[in-house]
Formats: sequence, C-alpha cells, structure tokens
Amino acid sequence: MVFRKPPDGGWGWVIVVVSFFTQFLCYGSPLAVGVLYLEWLDAFGEGKGKTAWVGSLANGIGLLASPVCSICVSSFGARPVAIFSGFMVAGGLMMSSFAPNIYFLYISYGIVVGLGCGLLYTATVTITCHYFDKRRGLALGLISTGSSVGLFIYAALQRELIDLYGLDGCLLIVGALSLNILACGSLMRPLESSDSSPPEKPCVDKVPDQYFVYHEKEKTVEENISILEKGYLDEKCVNNMPDFKQGGILNKNVLSSINVNEKDTYKKKVVEQTNFCKQLAKRKWQLYLNYWEETVVLFKNKVFSALFVAILLFDIGGFPPSLLMEDVARSANINEDDYHVPLISIIGIMTAVGKLTLGILADFKWVNTLYLYVTTLLMTGVALFAIPFAKSYLTLAMLSGILGFLTGNWSIFPYVTTKTVGIEKLTHAYGILMFFAGLGNSLGPPIVGWFYDWTQEYNTAFYFSGFCVLLGGFLLLLAALPCWNACANQSSKLPPNTYSYKVASSA
Repeated sequence: MVFRKPPDGGWGWVIVVVSFFTQFLCYGSPLAVGVLYLEWLDAFGEGKGKTAWVGSLANGIGLLASPVCSICVSSFGARPVAIFSGFMVAGGLMMSSFAPNIYFLYISYGIVVGLGCGLLYTATVTITCHYFDKRRGLALGLISTGSSVGLFIYAALQRELIDLYGLDGCLLIVGALSLNILACGSLMRPLESSDSSPPEKPCVDKVPDQYFVYHEKEKTVEENISILEKGYLDEKCVNNMPDFKQGGILNKNVLSSINVNEKDTYKKKVVEQTNFCKQLAKRKWQLYLNYWEETVVLFKNKVFSALFVAILLFDIGGFPPSLLMEDVARSANINEDDYHVPLISIIGIMTAVGKLTLGILADFKWVNTLYLYVTTLLMTGVALFAIPFAKSYLTLAMLSGILGFLTGNWSIFPYVTTKTVGIEKLTHAYGILMFFAGLGNSLGPPIVGWFYDWTQEYNTAFYFSGFCVLLGGFLLLLAALPCWNACANQSSKLPPNTYSYKVASSA
C-alpha cells in the first residue's frame, strides 16, 4: 500500500467531521455516566465505591489497553476497527439495559464499552494524523472537543430519557444512537495513492533462498524422473551409445544419486531456515531488551518521573467530580428545582473551552507549557478542597465550571511530554503515561466512593482528592525548577548509549 503526502484538507475535513461525531457518540454516555450512577445506586442498592467501578472502568480501560488498541489499528486499519468498535459500544450499552446486578455492568458497560471507546479514540486520532501534517494540531483539537460536547449533551439527554422511559429504555436508546458510529466509520477512507501502479509480481531471483525451504519438493517424483530420463537419453544419442540395458542401469544410478543430493539439499535448507528463525527470535528479544532499557532511561529523567506521578495522582483526584458531582449535589440536599443545567453538562462544555484555550496558550513562545500544566494542577487541587464548602447549586456550578476548564489541560499534555523527553521518545513515553492515566481513572471514583461509605459524607473524600492533585503538582514543580540543570551539567559525560534530558527549564 502506497500512501501519498497528507493533503491537509479535501477529504481530510470529512475525516475530521466523522471523527468528531465518533468521539461524540462513543464518549457521550461514559463521560456523563454520573447521571446513570445515581440510578444504579437506587436500582442495585450497592455501596458508592462498588457502584463507581462501572464508570471508572468505562473511562479507564481504554487508556489501560492503549498498546493493544494501537496494535489493532496498525494491523487492520482505522475503518475496520471503527466499524467493529461501533458494534462493541452499541452492544455494550444495550446489554447494560438488561443487567441483573452490578457485576454484569462491570463487563457490559465497564469493559465492553470502555474498550470500544479506546479503540475508537485510537482509530480517529490515527486516521486524522494520516490526512493532516501542517494543520494536524487544529484537526486533533477539533476532534477532541467531540467528547466534551458529548458530555455536555448526553448529561441532559440521559436524564430526560430516564424520566420518560426509565433506566433500561435510556440505555437502549443511547445504544441505538451509538450505531451511527458505523456510518462514521465507513467514511474513514484510508489515504492511498489513487494513481499508484499495481504491485509487481515477485521475482523469484530476488527472493532470498532461506524463504524457499520446501521448493525442492514442489515437483513430484515422476516429473523429476521424466526430466532426468530425457536428459540422459539426449546425452546418449550424442555419444552414440547403443547399449540400452547398460544405459538403463546408469540411469537408475544417476536417479538414486540425484535423490540423495535432493535430500541433502532439503536438510541443508531446513537447517538454514532454523538458523534464520533463531536469529529472528534473537533479534526480537534484543528489541524487547532495548525497550526496557529505554524505559529505564526515561525514568532516570527527573521531570518524566515526576510527570508520571503527577498524571497518576491527577486522575485519581481530578476525575471523580465528573462522575460524582450529581451525587454530591443530592447529598447536600440541594433542591432539584434549582437545577437549571446539569452539573456534568457544565463540566463538559467548560472542558471543551479549556482544551481550546489552553491549546492556544501553549502555542505562544513566551508560555512555558510545563509551568502552565503545573498551574492547572495546583488550581485543580484548590478547587477540589473547596467542594465541601459548596452548599448551593450556584457554588457547585461555579466549581464544576472551574474544574471542567482546568481538566482541559489534556490538550497540552502531549506538548509537555514532548518538551520533557523529545520528539524521538514521544510515542514510548506517552504510552507509559497514558497507562498510568488509565490506572488513575479506574481507581479515583471507587476510592472517593469508599471514603463516602466509610464516613457517610464527601468532605474527607474531596480533601483526599485535592491533596493527591496538589502533591502531584508540587512534585512536578520541584522537578521542573531550573536548579536541576546544575546537577544535569555535572553529569554531562554519559555513556554513549544513554541520553540526557535537560529540558526541564526550557519546556
């Protein structure tokens, strides 16, 4: 398959539109799962910590399985993966409407829907990067707002559907809406060269011998005998040898010697192929060792080590509000008549605003993206500490907007990672960080729910969440201080196979 240069337009804008709606349709319900969370609490009567696992798995499993998702998209392409994942998301949502207990929801909603969302996210980002080069940042920014807009709309939509058709009817309708992902996926046409010449037929002379282990056996014994007999008779005619009986004996001797040589050649080829496989396995093992060596080198970078701790603590403490804010309002005995807009919808729309605003700020040369990211972490921690003091809808709505805006720092996280480890190590480092982000997403809401089950109030839970985010922000700030450059300069003479990352102060 021959790919042409990214057009930065044309059909690429169709890809942006369908990718936007794909993220809108797949992430709308999982991100707005806080509305369903209240219904599941009432329906199954389980603890808040146990029930929170459903939403946390749906949002974290895709990040945890990001290496598998990348392999699937690389192997099968974005369009087949998107269509298959559309069936997963829609099927998981519809199956959840028949859930007899909370454990069934762990599988149907948490794992099936979550894994489908992870596959769709990888597919949309990959196909968009294929179509855009110079405008790649703009294109990725546009499609990433699909999930935030989905959160904003689905929060109100799911509440309305629950009032009209109940929890089961809501999940069935939302699952049916997710089938539109199939139409979006079918439009994800791979970027191929339309005027490329058809592939040439492979030339046998250009193929290494080790790939032809069994070519000696392709002809049957009868064919070999006929060829040898013909060759021998021609030679006999030239030499005027009239003794046909003696010639027949010689012919049999020649055939037997040729068969022996054929067996020896076959064994030799098998030995060569075995050695080739051993060398291939050794090469794969060396790549595996190099991967772990590069991982160790990454963690020797103080900023990267602090960044992985920060993203883990941020997702443990910063993700629960998007899931539990509705229950926080109900626990504070806020009158439902005061609800003008669902709190989760406010978080969703402000997250989209935060992504765009922080992304634009990161493009200014005078803005240090690492310090900007640290600032968002510290402000998020302060906002989490303020939640226990909010006793009205207005204050909770303001805090929801602030938290949503600050959660938009996801748009600058790739910038921070690139500045920390360099563009060459971005894929490796980003995969590691996304794994820990998924771990934080999976653990955060259940931990906050367990705190509530233990204390019967949310105050301690959000103090804990705020402490986690502040701790991660301060650790990253300390690692990013310019004073670390002095230590880095002292160790400038490193072995040739190691790398020095001195970008903490220039991020």
